[in-house]
Amino acid sequence: MPRLLPLLAILPMLGACDDNAPAAPAEIRPVRVVTVAPRSGGDSVSITGTVAAETEVNLAFRIDGRMVERLVNVGDRVTAGQVVARLDRQNEENSLRAARAQLTATRAQLVEARNNYQRQRELLQTGFTTRVRYDQATQTLRSAESAMDAAQAQVNIAENRLGYTELHADAGGTVTARGAENGEVVQPGRMIVQIAREEGRDAVFDVPPSMKDQAPADPVIEVALTMDPAVRAIGRVREVSPRADPATGTFRVRVGLDAPPPAMRLGSTVTGRMELGGSAGIEVPASALTRSQQQPAVWVVDPATQTVALRPVEVLRFDPARVLVGQGLESGDIVVTAGVQALRPGQKVRLLGAASAAR
Repeated sequence: MPRLLPLLAILPMLGACDDNAPAAPAEIRPVRVVTVAPRSGGDSVSITGTVAAETEVNLAFRIDGRMVERLVNVGDRVTAGQVVARLDRQNEENSLRAARAQLTATRAQLVEARNNYQRQRELLQTGFTTRVRYDQATQTLRSAESAMDAAQAQVNIAENRLGYTELHADAGGTVTARGAENGEVVQPGRMIVQIAREEGRDAVFDVPPSMKDQAPADPVIEVALTMDPAVRAIGRVREVSPRADPATGTFRVRVGLDAPPPAMRLGSTVTGRMELGGSAGIEVPASALTRSQQQPAVWVVDPATQTVALRPVEVLRFDPARVLVGQGLESGDIVVTAGVQALRPGQKVRLLGAASAAR
């Protein structure tokens, strides 16, 4: 008991020392920040496509027959009027000979009918024939003339069909596909060769619906070779497919190229870039967004006191990476982008980064 008395006397002194001890300093939390600025333009999007001819035509025979010769192959260049394939012409030559023989026969009948008509007309004037014979001669002449016209038409048809045994290119271009081989019996209209005409070049892209809907009216597309981005051309949308591809859900868009360089050959892979319509506002990383009283907000750093405050904002658009803020932020504000869940109003922070969010 005597030993406890000194200890009891010391305890009040220790309590007094604890009351006068200084409070622990507030925690300074390190945060990552970004200095915001208004958008300077819209989003730039890019997509990969290929170079194709503005016009591709399928050359086909107008008659059926056995193809005996194809004079071009894929990749060959052709000129206007060049023969690209031939059919066996024996049947057509025989038909032409028969038509010409028929024409000769009808021509002889016409000469006979015309002479008989002249005689009957002269005899009728002198009274040595009857009106009935004269009318018969007139009818025979008209029938012979009609037969002559029909025979001439058959000759013209036979000559045309003989000409159709040769397939000619209607314009210059490059052969991109073939549809029949020598020895095959082909039907009228069957594609023999496909030709990409030289008139123009298109960049063809398969565009997702979201990009198609956001594209501005009559956009200017910058197209560059994927393997050599220095090779560039400018183009405008020439054709947009009204239907989505059933397998991919994309829309086929053809961009007409203005004076494409020679390096942009058919089939080359190209990358098209386009500026989407941008909305006015300030962009911040999506990680900066938090919530205050069920409303979107961000933490803003006061550079003078190095403390944070929660500021409500109006969100115009967002995606997994970025948030477009319409109201609530001003150019030059310092916004916390990492560590937002562990902050409280008025808390001091230490800045780890102050990159600009200007676009």
